[in-house]
Amino acid sequence: MKLILTQEVDGLGSPGDIVEVKDGYGRNYLIPRNVAVRWTRGGQKQVDSIKAARATRSVRDHAHADEIKGKLEAAPVDVKVRAGDSGRLFGTVTLTDLAGALAEVSGESVDKRTIVVTNPIKSLGAHTIAVKLHDDVSATVSLNVIAG
Repeated sequence: MKLILTQEVDGLGSPGDIVEVKDGYGRNYLIPRNVAVRWTRGGQKQVDSIKAARATRSVRDHAHADEIKGKLEAAPVDVKVRAGDSGRLFGTVTLTDLAGALAEVSGESVDKRTIVVTNPIKSLGAHTIAVKLHDDVSATVSLNVIAG
């Protein structure tokens, strides 16, 4: 089955890529989760728009990714969230919160889909996350979650 990816799928491809997968994987997993659509000849326009949007969001090149990595890893990033008196958060720190805090520090917009949080952040204090800036460049960012 030929599909057009609309979101990044680990081990398969990036948004806008045209991939060939087994029928069951495409029909039962990728299409219902809206990470892919069936390929058609008219779908080429959609591929072009996805790739254009990805180009505007993405890091320009390897050197630019290294520059952003240096800014992010230079000092801990403060993330202000609502918390109770005991230090317990009202919910978790969302990827949108993290992307906003990282954008303030780096001066560049950070796509929330590139942020990797291994364990949900549910308490105040120091935490660590990873940000995939480029295919070869990944930054390990120290966070300070503070009540705000």
